[in-house]
Amino acid sequence: MNRKELDPDKSPSAKFGQLLRTLRDERGWTQDELAERMGCSGTHISAVETGRRPPTPHFAASADRALGTGDRLQRQCRAVRHTALLEGFPDYVAQEIRAVEIRLFELGIIPGLLQTPEYAAAITTGAVRRGAITEHQADERLSLLKERQASLERTPPPMVYAVLDESCIRRTVGGPEVMAAQLDRLAAFAKLPSTVLQIAPYDLGERRAFDLPVTLLTLADRSHVAYAESAQQGRLERDTRFVQPMLTAYHQLQAEALSQAASVAMIEQH
Repeated sequence: MNRKELDPDKSPSAKFGQLLRTLRDERGWTQDELAERMGCSGTHISAVETGRRPPTPHFAASADRALGTGDRLQRQCRAVRHTALLEGFPDYVAQEIRAVEIRLFELGIIPGLLQTPEYAAAITTGAVRRGAITEHQADERLSLLKERQASLERTPPPMVYAVLDESCIRRTVGGPEVMAAQLDRLAAFAKLPSTVLQIAPYDLGERRAFDLPVTLLTLADRSHVAYAESAQQGRLERDTRFVQPMLTAYHQLQAEALSQAASVAMIEQH
């Protein structure tokens, strides 16, 4: 049996996974034995221990009861949840890095996957100044973003469709120079063979399909998942009954938005 080495310093989720494995090893239990006591699967235990799946409060409480560790894992779980990442976002990232197609719609700011380092830093710096996150959390966000962007360079690369509300290119972030470089990045992105970039202009009005940012992923088995977030949490949706209408709405949005050529022209004129 191959046993994956864990790096508890990688993230709060990894630290939780290391603690869970240590406590389990101390009792001489296998993952399946712990899972049986908790009422879940050994695969679930493995995913949490290796950081592929973040722990939920329910999972941590159940593990504490099974292991007889008081609230030790629950306290560590709270540390995981109090990071800069919205609840639900780590689950989304795990799917994003495997997706063969990524469809993005964004309002107000350039999507993370398309941001320059300077633009991304300006966004996180603003959040730190507002007291929304700490400097450590800002570093965590930027580090994860760098990993996500690097995953786009895999072979073969995923097909990325991006529809940006016009507000994304009109709102200056980080000052004129940072914004100019960001717009150049968008124009370069549009030239890649695996991308399509469109702007949804203001005059689309009520014909714009979404009022909130949305991401739709197509996985290798051609299944689809959707991700959307509010100010407090993100939600990954796998149920076809909910995902399929969102996919249809996205296609309608693409039909209503400017063509890629017209979109790039608008960006270059800004």
